[in-house]
Amino acid sequence: MKKSVFLGAMTVAGLAAGAAAAGTLDDVKARGTLNCGVTTGLVGFAAPDANGVWDGFDVGVCRAVAAAVLGDPMAVEFVPTTGQTRFTALASGEIDLLARNTTWTFSRDVDLKFEFVGVNYYDGQGFMVPRELGVSSAQDLDGATVCIQTGTTTELNLADYFRSNDISYEPVPIETNAEAQQQYLAGACDVYTTDASGLAATRATFENPGDHVLLPEIVSKEPLGPLVRHGDNEWADVARWTLNALITAEELGVTSANIEELSAGTNNPEINRLLGTEGELGAMLGLEADWAKNALMAGGNYGELFEANIGESTPIGLARGLNAMWTEGGLIYSPPFR
Repeated sequence: MKKSVFLGAMTVAGLAAGAAAAGTLDDVKARGTLNCGVTTGLVGFAAPDANGVWDGFDVGVCRAVAAAVLGDPMAVEFVPTTGQTRFTALASGEIDLLARNTTWTFSRDVDLKFEFVGVNYYDGQGFMVPRELGVSSAQDLDGATVCIQTGTTTELNLADYFRSNDISYEPVPIETNAEAQQQYLAGACDVYTTDASGLAATRATFENPGDHVLLPEIVSKEPLGPLVRHGDNEWADVARWTLNALITAEELGVTSANIEELSAGTNNPEINRLLGTEGELGAMLGLEADWAKNALMAGGNYGELFEANIGESTPIGLARGLNAMWTEGGLIYSPPFR
């Protein structure tokens, strides 16, 4: 088992080194579309609507990058990936960017040769159980059957948590969130575990969400964010600073409602640099001066994306919590635009 995992990692690393050499920014410009890897479907984060148009919080990152590079937020080809297929899709060059509730870890960064360009959601692993089970704590799950997505940090965290608490479980392996939902609702497992945000998103789609309980324990750190291949620093800069632009815009009060007015020039030099009316930040990235303005017009700033897709006024109902601005007691923070 260890040997196959090692060889798999080496294969991914080799693919990544080859794919990065071409220069992704030039490839995307020449192609005229961004190939963005997303989940197979998680409402609020990434899911196609009734017309097949992808929408969600992670989708918003893809559209912002496409708008920054190509001037068109709709110039995105969305590629659904599972926990098992996502890294091969990125390493092979099938996708340019992976924006798929993926946890930044040491081995993914170093061994698999990927570059996480930031965190767009600070999360942690939780547990969901039917209310009728009468369970109030993860400590009460000894002997439970647990639906778990393979190829994820969730799978590893689950084993660590039960082992450290000297309790046992029976895994029910699944590939996608849709399969997990189906199995869980059918009673094939007592518990579904994944990132707490994913549990909230999944529960929101149930016919009777109130019949299911999210247990209080959060058993891991799950910094989720977009990633690219190692060795292509120019493309990593584009993805990183597009995400930073969304964050900085919220901090500076730049919104989809006032961006046109502010683009005429302000007395705040950082807003001017962000929106391209002062300085040469766009040229430094190999993009147009209004790259960040275009990214922001795709779906609004970080806070607007959050509230529209997963915030407290949506069926997902997530509070900002750790994902509030650093000025509001959260962890969301961008380096300065200067």
